[in-house]
Amino acid sequence: MVKLSLIFSICFLLSSQAVAAESYFDNSSEKFAIGITNATAGWVELPKNVIITGQKEGPIYGASIGVAIGIMHTVGRSLVGVLDAATFFIPTKPSINPPFMWQDFSRETSY
Repeated sequence: MVKLSLIFSICFLLSSQAVAAESYFDNSSEKFAIGITNATAGWVELPKNVIITGQKEGPIYGASIGVAIGIMHTVGRSLVGVLDAATFFIPTKPSINPPFMWQDFSRETSY
């Protein structure tokens, strides 16, 4: 009986490690993909914020303040993307919401 319970406990411990390893790999690879995408395509924030600001406040405000906000978010998304790609081995949730620019394009980016 003791041997049987020892075998079951070893199998239980190994199965949870396998699940954790798979989850770790999935989370790390997702963070790396999000980081590389945001680092290389962060410039999409510029037209996105011009459009969003223009729709909310008007075209003149969008062309002036929207450009400034877009530049700020472009730099922010690109830098956070580089940081996420560099630290992909620490699987955390995405630092940017939404993680990709094209997800929920009508919503402003939050960090």
